[in-house]
Amino acid sequence: MKSAEIRQKFLDFFASKGHSVVASSSLIPGSDPTIMFTVAGMVQFKDVFLGNEKRAYTRAVTSQKCLRAGGKHNDLENVGYTARHHTFFEMLGNFSFGDYFKRDAISYAWEFLTSPQWLGLPKDKLMVTVYASDDEAFDIWNKEVGVPADKIVRIGDNKGAPYASDNFWAMGDTGPCGPCTEIFYDHGPEIPGGPPGSPDEDGDRYIEIWNNVFMQFNRDESGTMHPLPKPSVDTGMGLERLSAVLQHVHTNYETDTFVALLKAAARETGVPYNQETPSLKVIADHIRACAFLVADDVLPSNEGRGYVLRRIIRRAVRHGYKLGQKGMFFHKLVPDLAAVMGDAYPELVAKQDRIIAALKHEEEQFARTLETGMNLLDKALEGGKQQLDGKTAFTLHSTYGFPIDLTADICRERNIALDEAGYQRELADEQERGRKDRGNTQLANVEYEGADTCFEGYVEVSVDAKVLALYKEGEAVSSLKAGEAGVVVLDNTAFYAEGGGQVGDTGQIAANGGLNALFDVTDTQKLKAAVFGHHGKLARGSLNVGDAVTATIDLHRRQATARNHSATHLLHAALREVLGKHVVQKGSLVNSERTRFDFAHPQAVTAEEMARIEQIVNHVIAQNYAISATLMSYDDAIRAGAMALFGEKYGDEVRVLKMGEFSTELCGGTHVHRTGDIGFFKIVGEGGVASGIRRVEAVTGEGALQHIQAQEREYRAALGLLKAQPGEVAHRIEQLQADARTLEKELAKLKSKLAGSQVDALVSSAVEVDGIKVLAAELPDADADTLKDSVSKLKDQLGNALVVLASRSADKASICAGVSASLVGRFKAGELVNHVASQVGGKGGGRPDMAMAGGTQPENLPQALASVVAYAKSK
Repeated sequence: MKSAEIRQKFLDFFASKGHSVVASSSLIPGSDPTIMFTVAGMVQFKDVFLGNEKRAYTRAVTSQKCLRAGGKHNDLENVGYTARHHTFFEMLGNFSFGDYFKRDAISYAWEFLTSPQWLGLPKDKLMVTVYASDDEAFDIWNKEVGVPADKIVRIGDNKGAPYASDNFWAMGDTGPCGPCTEIFYDHGPEIPGGPPGSPDEDGDRYIEIWNNVFMQFNRDESGTMHPLPKPSVDTGMGLERLSAVLQHVHTNYETDTFVALLKAAARETGVPYNQETPSLKVIADHIRACAFLVADDVLPSNEGRGYVLRRIIRRAVRHGYKLGQKGMFFHKLVPDLAAVMGDAYPELVAKQDRIIAALKHEEEQFARTLETGMNLLDKALEGGKQQLDGKTAFTLHSTYGFPIDLTADICRERNIALDEAGYQRELADEQERGRKDRGNTQLANVEYEGADTCFEGYVEVSVDAKVLALYKEGEAVSSLKAGEAGVVVLDNTAFYAEGGGQVGDTGQIAANGGLNALFDVTDTQKLKAAVFGHHGKLARGSLNVGDAVTATIDLHRRQATARNHSATHLLHAALREVLGKHVVQKGSLVNSERTRFDFAHPQAVTAEEMARIEQIVNHVIAQNYAISATLMSYDDAIRAGAMALFGEKYGDEVRVLKMGEFSTELCGGTHVHRTGDIGFFKIVGEGGVASGIRRVEAVTGEGALQHIQAQEREYRAALGLLKAQPGEVAHRIEQLQADARTLEKELAKLKSKLAGSQVDALVSSAVEVDGIKVLAAELPDADADTLKDSVSKLKDQLGNALVVLASRSADKASICAGVSASLVGRFKAGELVNHVASQVGGKGGGRPDMAMAGGTQPENLPQALASVVAYAKSK
């Protein structure tokens, strides 16, 4: 049974049991900062399990694309060397959101696996595990399903901490979790390995194929388990593992999907096809991860998800190198992948050209990176070192994209130890800095169980409301007093909570017109999906839970933000019109001052393109199109041509924002009523923020006017300084540049003349050593060219000579060494200049007869120059 057929059977089975078939979500989790990638099928349902989101269904089934190659969930280093580890894999899952629980979940799993109508696996080939204290699950398996007790294994906390067990599942350090029961397939006694829970459980005989997680708790950052609103079920089953069982092979790499990719990898690397070649396995696995990441709009970069993608690509390319393939090959596997998985995931076909281009570009870059990294590694290992320090290894890894596993391989080849502990310390420090950068999360898990906030801010700027909850320093309180900072939760609000790139509103919350209490709102954030937290400080009075208040936004700030947000949508459409449909939003920040828009594009936007984009946006503004917002189902919105924006998380019902016929996008933000309300649009900056990611910053309305006026003031000031009239600025600057070049040439001539006079004076100071003239002297204020010219002149005047000249500034020394042609068999200029440079904290090189060096300890220069005579005598 082929993998595609198994996938479809799973979906069909659970559809027959009343489950809604839900499409796979992106590999990039929507609005979830706690994980880097979608690591399991339940990720897209996390808020449903937490009770923060409701769906139109209570049962779901998916075939979810997953990635485990970064953060806690990272299988990257094992890929290629084990039977079942992958970076990318497909997880088949069925889910119950407060509907059925353990009994139905277990019976469904057993029926699908063993019924002749579905997979028909022999029952005697299966055994199960349960969490040690889960007697309910044990009894269901034993007494109701009929699995013998000797084929049910209880697994306790076998990982060194409470709830740290193979049979207690958690998505991460925080979030939904609970006990689980797993189903294993026995490949037979001819395969090494023991049953789960035994000392030999890591063998390949017993393979886990199904995991039923009984979602009962939400674990917060303190480790406390909070019962979920409704017990639920999360099932996970690796399609690759199940395919191996049903295709009667013992490793995932022998299944139909991987056989096709392994053959393609062998073809492109020029080696014989062999399923046991680790490097071919790595390449076959990695092309799936890389292609799906690019299809989900991740591009290689030096940070975050882009860095993980870069690392996977480079690991694949390195394994091609190990097989002897030094040329470009990895991107050529994309059509083969699309052929075997494109039916299930049509984005592989639709975005095939873009995937190929991204992978090819990274391959080209890595060719240069590999050379640079090798040079740096060689320098770090000079002098017979027996260990590579952790800081250098981390610098190669983080700054130059040189994979740590490649560094480790090279160290092993040279019999040099790698300071892995030092590398991990550097990595931990970097991760800690990243955690701090993610900001304060003290309110991420507040125990708020009250009513949702009704947002009326699309039409209202001030609403009457009731205080539902108050928080001070992350803890719930009954009141706030004057001078105290805190968070206010209201039943109604006009304040927009930060989301979709738009910042939260500011304003005031007043009780009795501000006489009883006046709370200054400095930010608005969502505590939960539909619960708004108004952050700020109580200016006067006392604010209590249950108080009647009036919540009024800062209208001027809101209007400026709305202008910028509406302009962002127009900018997005204009970018796609001018640069191409490959432009995909990668992030945005919209506030009252400007809009910042990040997007995927492989090169800088030209001045002509920028001008065209500005022209288009301002033309649409001038047309004064009506801006309308309509609620509809997500599927209907996408079919209507709406674009989903990066960073937004969408439910079943979405808000479609339409600006004439020019722009249609999904957006929950606040906007102007007509495009003409934006006033004027001006781009103020464009640049790269990561590999393949560009950023445009723009201003609108009053902000655009202020920007133009500031430029006008600078222009007028420049006219005065240049003593020029309008229209003469460029010509006047060209004149000044020409004058500067003339002066630079005259200065160079003067320096050369001065150096020449100094050279003549130095001839007499040369010392004779065994018939060789040796001269080492300092030439004050000389640049590199002057040093070289002077060394050449002195060699000519002295005949057989060794000449070293140097100059210094406050923080560096420059050195030039020359050896007469008749002496290069005995002396080398590079060795001579390094003899001097090593004493001033530097290093250099060059031709046998002429070499340059620099150093960072100029105070040691006199002593270093004085050692040259002794150096000549020693030879």
